[in-house]
Amino acid sequence: MSIGQAIDGRPMAKGLLEQLRRDIEELSSAGRHPGLAVLLVGDDYAARAYERRLRSIAEELGCHYVHERLDGTAAEADALAAVGKLNADPRISGVLVLRPLPDHISEEALYRILDPRKDIESVHPLNAGLLALGEPRFIPSTPAAAFHMLDQYLVSVGRDPVEFYDGATIVLVGRSNNVGKPGVWLGLERNATVISCNHHTYDAGKLRDFTHQADVLIVAAGVPGLITSADVKPGVIVIDIGINPVKDETSGKTRLVGDVDYPSVIEVAAAVSPVPGGVGPITDVWLLRNTVLAAEQ
Repeated sequence: MSIGQAIDGRPMAKGLLEQLRRDIEELSSAGRHPGLAVLLVGDDYAARAYERRLRSIAEELGCHYVHERLDGTAAEADALAAVGKLNADPRISGVLVLRPLPDHISEEALYRILDPRKDIESVHPLNAGLLALGEPRFIPSTPAAAFHMLDQYLVSVGRDPVEFYDGATIVLVGRSNNVGKPGVWLGLERNATVISCNHHTYDAGKLRDFTHQADVLIVAAGVPGLITSADVKPGVIVIDIGINPVKDETSGKTRLVGDVDYPSVIEVAAAVSPVPGGVGPITDVWLLRNTVLAAEQ
């Protein structure tokens, strides 16, 4: 049995980064300067890792960067005030509210007060609506990265992405506002047949019924090793968006793993994106790309 291809996102991210560097130089020469603000409430391991990566890229590109951090016990009013402050800061063109938020803080409340012009993940109702209508102000970074990876992979194996998507079945596992739901709209825009699954699908014992139909399986459920070789059909393309911290019982160190059992799935699939090193690097750059786009607008 032949083993599928690992889709390495790092060279794809590097190409995007070089173009972004040129875009920033042009923008700066016109007197406009992008700035990214990241709001973190609490101490989630994956969120902190993401914040560090974004800070590193912003500093490398010479973008203004602000890290607004609140304790996990902070009141919702404090989080709302933090967003309001970033909305008013003229140095900031893009604002990212990191998930997950503590249970006592409403995501929707924070999203609704975001300045839509700085809402680079399209979580404000106005921007989410524009995305659903196929007229996005910003394409959320993670689903954008997933489809960019798919496009690049298809081209690399001699497939025309437009022809491939037309009529292909894309199954998304996970329905979050910033990944799963936007992923549905992006798939529909490509004329694919899109199936959206979530934990209710799993609880009903029907998840495998749908994942077996997938020509492309995009997994963003937040459950380590959820998808195994038994859940996929031969030749499927699997994009793993999961970022789950797990502690090694031997070393005691924490590492990040995906939602896909990579060793088993790679033996069945045509291609699988690994974690780390898959969608993540592209997502990081795309977030800064949206920040620059916000400054241009």
